[in-house]
Amino acid sequence: MKIINSIDQMRALCRAARTNEQRLGFVPTMGALHAGHLALVRAARAQCPATAVSIFVNPTQFGPNEDFAKYPRTLEGDQKMIEAEGISLLFVPTVEEMYPPGAATFVNVEGLNDKLCGRSRPGHFRGVATVVAKLFHIVEPDVAYFGQKDAAQVAVIRKMVRDLAFPLEIVVIPTVRETDGLAMSSRNAYLNPSERKQALVLYRALCRVQTLADQGERAARQLIEAAKNVFRDEPAVRLDYVEIVNQETLEPVNDVSQGALVAVAAFVGSTRLIDNIVLLGTGHTRIA
Repeated sequence: MKIINSIDQMRALCRAARTNEQRLGFVPTMGALHAGHLALVRAARAQCPATAVSIFVNPTQFGPNEDFAKYPRTLEGDQKMIEAEGISLLFVPTVEEMYPPGAATFVNVEGLNDKLCGRSRPGHFRGVATVVAKLFHIVEPDVAYFGQKDAAQVAVIRKMVRDLAFPLEIVVIPTVRETDGLAMSSRNAYLNPSERKQALVLYRALCRVQTLADQGERAARQLIEAAKNVFRDEPAVRLDYVEIVNQETLEPVNDVSQGALVAVAAFVGSTRLIDNIVLLGTGHTRIA
């Protein structure tokens, strides 16, 4: 496995991989890898002859009072995990490489930047769109892989890809969960044992929405209230939002008959976690 720090070298190696093997898959990450990341890597490996992975903790998607400084950085272990998956290209740039002195260009996806996490974390999706656009420009993948847990991020990236005519396909892989249902996240490492138990309220709230939707409830207002009631039973957890929205526009919907995304974010202690499910228009749902 080649570990590359230079943009120029990464671009050259990726172009060579595409020339020799035709189709290049790409998995962008911020490291602190877990089984959810590996599911993306394995999907890329299964579908593409060559696969590249990046590890970069992107400062522009963190607010001034967020956890950029303490975000888990486990590069040595991450490298071993990636190598064990048979990946040949691992891009690990520095902040200075990705944002050279004087860098002042950002990507704004208007209409989505202030939805869901974008409302709670001003500037977050601008940072996400900017770094992903830069990574796509460097790697030039044919297919890029993202997790359903980051559904709002996926909506932002899909629109950016369409609007800027990036010649690539976005593939979304279902959320990988712990055996008790907690969505895998690098930030789960922040949780102490008590908080780890409290964090399950996110999954319970989504399951409650799923049950009601399966029983025929179509009013988003009723489903949201049901989810909030579940959170009220776990007062140590501070709810940020629970919303039911269109998967592409992230605009609220009143009726879920045509399908919708149910998204939730909450603070467990000082750790902010997110999760979601997709309601299907047929009246069935799936946890993703």
